Amino acid sequence: MDIGQLTAGAVTGLLVGLTGVGGGALMTPLLLLLFGVTPMTAVGTDLWFAAITKLIATHVHHGHGLIDWPVVRRLWAGSLVASALTLLWMAWRPVDAGAVSFFSMAISVVVMLTALGMLCQTSLHALGRKLRITDGAHFKAVQAPLTVLAGTVLGVLVTLTSVGAGALGAVFLAYLYPLRLTPPRLIATDIVHAVPLAVFAGLGHVLIGNVDVHLLSNLLLGSIPAVVIGAMLSSRLPHNLLRGFLAVVLLSISLKLLWTV
Repeated sequence: MDIGQLTAGAVTGLLVGLTGVGGGALMTPLLLLLFGVTPMTAVGTDLWFAAITKLIATHVHHGHGLIDWPVVRRLWAGSLVASALTLLWMAWRPVDAGAVSFFSMAISVVVMLTALGMLCQTSLHALGRKLRITDGAHFKAVQAPLTVLAGTVLGVLVTLTSVGAGALGAVFLAYLYPLRLTPPRLIATDIVHAVPLAVFAGLGHVLIGNVDVHLLSNLLLGSIPAVVIGAMLSSRLPHNLLRGFLAVVLLSISLKLLWTV
């Protein structure tokens, strides 16, 4: 058992339960910066960490009846196909110094995009709400295909970097479903979409050899009790304040990652 890894798992698990964010956006940078894990091992290990942690949170949210299953299925239609194609590309790509540098840069950029997306989420939600009210027929006509497209983008990013399923997924959903998804429903729906995507991508990384089982075990020992607490408190805390704070933290981490690449 490693106290540092247990603590990192607990903090990240609590944030996942509270906000739906952190499984990849926070844990992958922590593995790189604090524990010296190689980029591809960090991605593969974090995918399983996120999948199992969010599965626990899903059970809690499902008990509260917060999951919007039609939206989840639209996201899966794009994300799982995109993940499969990305895994094929990764399996054929030789792991050399150039590949390691590419994955490090990709993680840094996606963490930054995640932070910026979280900071803009309120504005995007307001824009989506305005369009939904003033041009409802057109907005609803493109809602489903844009959700599948959002899932496709998430499938590629999550498989490459393990980042984006929670934070960017929530940003997309806040814009696309401004009236339908309240903050607790948005978090629950976003988390449920992320679980099969992380498992699917994680299986590919197992086959490629990118998962550290010992590291994963320590992270989960910390995260599982913490994510249950976070999920139970999720509907009672100020989501905008929590996400704003986390966005600033992620932006700082992304700049640190870019500096070290």
